[in-house]
Parts: sequence; C-alpha cells; structure tokens
Amino acid sequence: MTNTPNALSIPDLEIVYDTLASAIDQAGEEKTSLFLVKLALLNANALARADVFQAHVQAALQDL
Repeated sequence: MTNTPNALSIPDLEIVYDTLASAIDQAGEEKTSLFLVKLALLNANALARADVFQAHVQAALQDL
C-alpha cells in the first residue's frame, strides 16, 4: 500500500481497524452484515465518488 497524501498513516490504520473490530463485536453476529452495509454507504457518501467506491469494493474482494 502506497502512502499517498490522502492515505492514512499506519498508526491511524490501526485505530481504524480497532474501531471497526469493536463495532463489529458490538453489532453482533446477526447484525454484522447490516452494520457493514450501513458503514459502506456512509463512507461512499463521504467519498462522493462511485467509481472510487467500486474500485475499493473490487480491491476488498481480492484474496478473500
């Protein structure tokens, strides 16, 4: 992963990971999918670029 001007630092990525992991635990197994969809839509709206969001989805699907 390249560190571009808009990219998060490694420590910030660790904070994001910890926040996400905690939120998934809070949502519980039955509501994790709903939570992730809501989070994705909120982030897509903040990103304001459908093409970039689509690229992120494809990148996330790789090597599952």
